[in-house]
Amino acid sequence: MDFEKVYEKALEDKTLPGYALLAGDKNGKILYSGAKGVQSLRSDSSRPFQLDTICAIASMTKLMTSVAALQCVEAGLLDLDKSVSDVFPEMGKYGIITGFDDEKNEATTVPNHTPITLRMLLSHTNGHEYDWFNPLLMKWRASRGEEPWVGPTVEQKSTLPLIFEPGTSFRYGAGSDWAGKLVEKVTGKTLDAYMSEKIWEPLGIKDITFYPKKRPDMEDRMATISTLNEQGEGPAADAPDFDILFGGTDCLGGGGAFASSKDYFTFLQAVLRRDSMLLDDASWTELFKPQLNEQCKKAFNEYITSSPLHKQYLGMCIPTDIEKTWSFAGMICEKGQEGRMSDRTIFWGGVPSMAWYLDFGAGLCGVAACQIIPPMSPSIMALHEQFQRGIYQSFGPKKK
Repeated sequence: MDFEKVYEKALEDKTLPGYALLAGDKNGKILYSGAKGVQSLRSDSSRPFQLDTICAIASMTKLMTSVAALQCVEAGLLDLDKSVSDVFPEMGKYGIITGFDDEKNEATTVPNHTPITLRMLLSHTNGHEYDWFNPLLMKWRASRGEEPWVGPTVEQKSTLPLIFEPGTSFRYGAGSDWAGKLVEKVTGKTLDAYMSEKIWEPLGIKDITFYPKKRPDMEDRMATISTLNEQGEGPAADAPDFDILFGGTDCLGGGGAFASSKDYFTFLQAVLRRDSMLLDDASWTELFKPQLNEQCKKAFNEYITSSPLHKQYLGMCIPTDIEKTWSFAGMICEKGQEGRMSDRTIFWGGVPSMAWYLDFGAGLCGVAACQIIPPMSPSIMALHEQFQRGIYQSFGPKKK
């Protein structure tokens, strides 16, 4: 296929050390699978990048956390629209940040009186934003002598001032991390143990975990992070000091899992076919439906285009004139793109330039795995777009 050539050129140009690709249909058929390159640029590693290579999947974890949360809703353990502020009183305890006084080196805040719900956590309308994404929060962290998003627990990483009144806007933040903590609270299990029992084992999945260091069978299959230069150009180099969890030891439902592309794809195909082993039909409908009202949807689309960095991290290589909204599963593109996808295709990815998509109109899904930063590097995401196009053009709906 043509997209194979662009990936091979990236290998030759040393902008991509290694990758794995999988695509399939709603009937469970694998339409394409392939992997090339190496899983690490470290001098003591020569193992090829394969379908069973273990990758840090970062925000691709969010989809699994949404499924876990909806399972708890089905079981009557959680309610999408009930306040969770009493469960986690530290969430939002600093109020809403409105400014920063540089002379006093302190933030200006106002109290928040709007309860935060699970629905808000899963749809990024809860008022949180990742601190490294927001200049005011970066100043707030610095004023306290703290580093952004550093620490072992969700509470240490994500107990932050809110950016807006919950339910009134959209910012990309730690909602899924808090949702994962809720699942742990109501089930009495770690997110790793819960997902293993309720998601991975029913699907025959063995190669997803939050704790790869506890898995000796994964040790020689772990990919390492490589980096391009600040301009996103090669050659790629090993990034030995990059800790994708920034000291995290909690199960981070928003970005803490590790998986082989093969087993993550098994999960993604189950989502595409709305597998009844995971959720009932009403819950699948809830997972995929748009969750943003017009005000929040407008904020989301403006957010993506608010800076080149936001477009890179959140844009998924999709034209900005295609209106987008958000579901518990991920970003919904309301209109299709010629030769690439159908209307209402859902996308998301993860920091090391990873991507997945669910194209319900064409009955297709795909995963593109690699381990390269800067996050969502445009040159790498452009390769993933070509992969999606190649699958759509070969297996999608045919023009009459």
